[in-house]
Amino acid sequence: MRKRLTRKFFSRPTLEVARSLLGKYLVRKKAGVVKEGKIVEVEAYIGPQDKASHAYQGKITPRNIAEYLPGGHIYIYLVYGMYWQLNISTYKAGYPECVLIRALQVKGEKENVANGPGKLCRYLGLDKSFYGEDLVVSKRIWVEDRGERINPSQILATARIGIDYAGPYWSKRKWRFLLKK
Repeated sequence: MRKRLTRKFFSRPTLEVARSLLGKYLVRKKAGVVKEGKIVEVEAYIGPQDKASHAYQGKITPRNIAEYLPGGHIYIYLVYGMYWQLNISTYKAGYPECVLIRALQVKGEKENVANGPGKLCRYLGLDKSFYGEDLVVSKRIWVEDRGERINPSQILATARIGIDYAGPYWSKRKWRFLLKK
């Protein structure tokens, strides 16, 4: 069973969406070729109050405006001048919340082909041209539910990575979720 995720899925509270994305499949179609992988690691960012969010204190910039779109849109940006980071907007329009897709498990490929945000984007061929793309209707990228049920005991919650600048309260929030191996 392959079922594309709907706006309703992405429009729920961000922490709920983040956990629910585990075990779903990110699918990319380019020139008739499909690349896909099971989402196995994510991080949640909760808008204006979250000091690690690009929208902290309600900041709106050309870089982060996609965070304010209704749930299910792509917020992609470049870090260190070379690595794209794929985020999916969540919750409601006007509320800048998102989930960073950190890793995919890709069947038939080396385990490390998409085991980090930059590697994942490189594997799928994602770049700035995907900024603001609507996963609910896009013909080139979407997320599918294939009926795999994830038991809460299979999910490990840890602190997010690389956000010490946000201070101890925010950097220690256990909003990074991954499937246990």
